[in-house]
Amino acid sequence: MAVHPNQALFGGEKPFPVIPACEHFAGSEKLILKALSLQDPTQVNGIGPVFDITCDCEDGAASGQEQVHAEMIVRVLNSPANQYKMAGARIHDYTHPHWKKDIEILVGGAGEVLSYLTIPKCTDIAQAREMITYIQQVAKQHGISRIIPVHILIETHGALRQVHEIAQLPWLQVLDFGLMDFVSAHHGAIPASAMRSPGQFEHRLLARAKAEVVSAALANGVVPAHNVTLDLKNVEVTYSDAARARNEFGFMRMWSIYPTQIQAIVDAMKPNYDEVNDAANILLAAQAADWGPIQYAGELHDRATYRYFWEVLQKAKQTGVTMPADAEHAFF
Repeated sequence: MAVHPNQALFGGEKPFPVIPACEHFAGSEKLILKALSLQDPTQVNGIGPVFDITCDCEDGAASGQEQVHAEMIVRVLNSPANQYKMAGARIHDYTHPHWKKDIEILVGGAGEVLSYLTIPKCTDIAQAREMITYIQQVAKQHGISRIIPVHILIETHGALRQVHEIAQLPWLQVLDFGLMDFVSAHHGAIPASAMRSPGQFEHRLLARAKAEVVSAALANGVVPAHNVTLDLKNVEVTYSDAARARNEFGFMRMWSIYPTQIQAIVDAMKPNYDEVNDAANILLAAQAADWGPIQYAGELHDRATYRYFWEVLQKAKQTGVTMPADAEHAFF
């Protein structure tokens, strides 16, 4: 019987998370429902299930309406509109009096379908650790046995200083870089022009911060996610930002704040078709050889390269890249 790559290549080791390359933020019920409809390729203008949706409690909820807003998110996530179960939520930060209530409502009401919870504005690892512990406690209280993935925003001096330790926290799936808050924290030392390209990639302090976030994430089996593009309407700008983030810094995911940004990010982040085709051929030959060494196009391949090409195929699947039918059948 053919052995699947997950069994052959990892041997009990935790595989690297393979999740959508785009994370789209939506605050109001109307915008969340609109985003969910875009995940359906059969709908008019439907993009398909190639992006996650972050339902935003932090900036989406009006002051005094935090509970109502969180309860709305639970209702929507449990509704038929969330057909692909590819939606998470961002809660309030540690200094906000409602952060524990956010967790109680979201985990208690939608813990089985939440794709992730995002924690913003931590200034110290102790805050992140306490919030994750509370997520775990509430999940246990409600009989939820699954791990609820946690995403942590790195957007303060304190979080960046401890980013390598933060990346080792339990249940962590993604490290997000928060550009605007990080620039603001520099009290004018970084100009506002660096909140957009090319400055966001070329200013020394920002390039250093982005590289540190990516380094910490990848060293600990966590996905690094890039900040938003402020230009909402120019698809070429979004594509260029996503491509630079991916190819120059190693980010593997990016935020979207406007529907037209979604496809541009997915296109910039998805693997090259030729590499997908090679990955499929290599892995099919490897599976036929019981995952021993093989030759392909005059080159030697073994388990070390098989891991790389398996991740290429998984990313192709997540981003909608067509792969050979026999590989699709064998591995998915």
